[in-house]
Amino acid sequence: MQSTLIFMRKHRFLTAAIALLALPACETIMTNLPGVYTIDIKQGNIIEQAMVDQLRPNMTQRQVLYLMGSPMVSHAFHQQRWDYLYSEQPGGEARLQKRLSLFFSGDHLIGMQGDFRPGAVPILKDAGETTVELPKRELDTTMWQKITGLFSGDDTPQPTPQRTEPTPAAEGQSPSGNGQPANLN
Repeated sequence: MQSTLIFMRKHRFLTAAIALLALPACETIMTNLPGVYTIDIKQGNIIEQAMVDQLRPNMTQRQVLYLMGSPMVSHAFHQQRWDYLYSEQPGGEARLQKRLSLFFSGDHLIGMQGDFRPGAVPILKDAGETTVELPKRELDTTMWQKITGLFSGDDTPQPTPQRTEPTPAAEGQSPSGNGQPANLN
């Protein structure tokens, strides 16, 4: 009986050791299942090098806000510091995190710190738009002048179109002018 107990204890120990060694393999298998799509997880402010290259010293906070968007973290005690955080986990892989801190003096940008460095020359994007200048139109009166002219107290006579009197043929009388209605059949 004791040999059976010793065998069962060894058997339990062996089973537990195999389970502990096999458990990490299950995680590897579960995360790398073929045909299973894992989404890319992006969080925070998207920061690109092209955006950072457009930042220049002495830019106003409003200009920086237009380029970068609102900061992810705003400090109550450091209101002149804006922090932008961006993390991305592509397809279940290791997470990549990028950080950028902008420092202001008053309303103007004085420095930056983090994972990005500004470029030497700003990137100018082609707008893809064409400007066409039209010649000035010469109008007798503008629409506003016409509208205000309706409500003004001017007593200048406006030309009225001449009204023509209807002829007897137009009123349904015979062309002979005898006063009898014309036969419409």
